[in-house]
Amino acid sequence: MVNVTELRPNNYYLENGEIYSVLDVHLNKTAMRRMIVRMKVKNVRTGAITEVTYNSGHQMDRISIERRKMSYLYDDGTFLVFMDNENYEQISLPHDHFDWELKFLVPNSEVDIAMYEGEVLGVSLPPKVNLKITHCPPGVKGNTATGATKDATLETGLVIRVPLFIEEGEVISVKTDTGEYDGRA
Repeated sequence: MVNVTELRPNNYYLENGEIYSVLDVHLNKTAMRRMIVRMKVKNVRTGAITEVTYNSGHQMDRISIERRKMSYLYDDGTFLVFMDNENYEQISLPHDHFDWELKFLVPNSEVDIAMYEGEVLGVSLPPKVNLKITHCPPGVKGNTATGATKDATLETGLVIRVPLFIEEGEVISVKTDTGEYDGRA
């Protein structure tokens, strides 16, 4: 148990059976009152972000989340299969929980899987991934005063905007947080 004033961003705590990740903390102390702690937290299981307020002295159960490096193996239609890089143990996770992550996962790509007491809480992608362009129309030269772009379909099915000089078959770097083009790989 720790005092709520000791929690910082990226800490995890357990309350009412739910796991929360601390996103932001504001401490407010006035001369006449006890310190008030306002936090923006994310429910790790549901993804809901809320703001909560506590008085100083409130005790929390701080927990540690285990992060394991795993390789994405394949998608069997209902489950995504990952393999632990250390002990080669395989786990299957429901396909419908990973809509955004699927846009960047190709076989043998490495991810971090967050776990708490054996329960998988989520998948963390690297900041950038390299993906091959499978379809891209040729660039047309014209009256462009600024950087013109065109649509490109990647090997995962994701469609993004790329500069006109990028061609089909090239490997490019894509930001996983926004899904935007970052440069050639």
